[in-house]
Amino acid sequence: MTGTTGPTGATDPTGSLSAPGDPGAPLHLAVALDGAGWHPAAWREEGARPGELLDAAYWADLVAEAERGLIDFVTFEDALGLQSAAFHLPDNRTDQVRGSIDAVLLAAHLAPLTTHIGLVPTTNVTHTEPFHLAIGIATLDHASRGRAGWRPQISSRAADAAHFGRRPTPQLTEDDVTDSESISRPLRALFAEGAEVVEAARQLWDSWEDDAEIRDAATGRFLDRDKVHPIDFKGSTFTVKGPSITPRSPQGQPLVVSLAHATTPYEFAALSSDVVAVTPHDRAGTAAILTQVAEAVERTGRDVTERPLRTFADLVVLLDDEPGAAARRKARLDEAAGAELASDAEIFAGTPAELADLLLDWRSTGLDGFRLRPATLPHDLTAITRGLVPELQRRGVFRTEYTSTTLRGHLGLDRPASRYAKTG
Repeated sequence: MTGTTGPTGATDPTGSLSAPGDPGAPLHLAVALDGAGWHPAAWREEGARPGELLDAAYWADLVAEAERGLIDFVTFEDALGLQSAAFHLPDNRTDQVRGSIDAVLLAAHLAPLTTHIGLVPTTNVTHTEPFHLAIGIATLDHASRGRAGWRPQISSRAADAAHFGRRPTPQLTEDDVTDSESISRPLRALFAEGAEVVEAARQLWDSWEDDAEIRDAATGRFLDRDKVHPIDFKGSTFTVKGPSITPRSPQGQPLVVSLAHATTPYEFAALSSDVVAVTPHDRAGTAAILTQVAEAVERTGRDVTERPLRTFADLVVLLDDEPGAAARRKARLDEAAGAELASDAEIFAGTPAELADLLLDWRSTGLDGFRLRPATLPHDLTAITRGLVPELQRRGVFRTEYTSTTLRGHLGLDRPASRYAKTG
């Protein structure tokens, strides 16, 4: 699904120009999957499946449900250390979910079990080799036939470095974690390095031209070596010779998604991402953040006509059909957890219709879509796919069928040509 890109970077699948937030543009929905759900007591809720969190079948069920709801893409969390209630330090809690499976390997397993939905694993870019990251995501794009995305994430916990023993990373203090700007300031060098990792991966994805493989048994020519290119990338802390070992994938460039809360991550998104997920807490905050993202785009010199940047807002959601039921369920979960749910994103508890009202209100500020974090699984995922989605469809703002087979196509983003291909 491709269309005409306007000066703001928004694309209408019909081919007409449309600005972000235009009521005529399609609304996009993603779902962030994590363990038993985003509430720390979710694993104790009736209907949860805590004994299956490491089973591939559990995740297959969740993603199949998301695909039935015509969701654009799902994201999978990952980290280099055990989950923790503290942002910057490990903890020793035993009353919350701890332990996970590799997000890229999980997405690769799910690829042949799905047909349309985008699969976006998270990986760490601070302690992982760029070459390995690039071929892993390219392989996922081949396995899914063009539905791969990638959420690069820096290492914000100094303790993660101990797993590798190569170099230390900054230890955030209690003063650092008071707000988003304070968190990102000491990590600025890691964000800059992360942007280099993404650029190296993008060059590796382009290092094979689309027609580099000849595969002509009659002549004995499998490969046109002139169409496979070293990239000779030189970053501030690493170099990559290239080329990739993985031929160019169906999307050419798998979709890069980042989560951003502050000035430095906004700049990272402007440099590196196709989609940025932000975390406003009200309509006015949404407008203010979009202004900051636009300023970051201008500072970095990105041409959004050539490279559109889709903007999503994150929300933690608890949904029930009966008015007040979701709020009561949240109160019960909070009591079980021993503390009120806290999140970087806004927490919504209400009915699908009430959430639809909020989404359309915030969308009018210029958002392209939303990444919803179900507080409990599978309850709140099912409420999204069988409650929210039909409500949005009734309002004429969400698809009634998939019209593309690739993740870039779902978001109205063209397939880019390899930078190494000769033109003319």
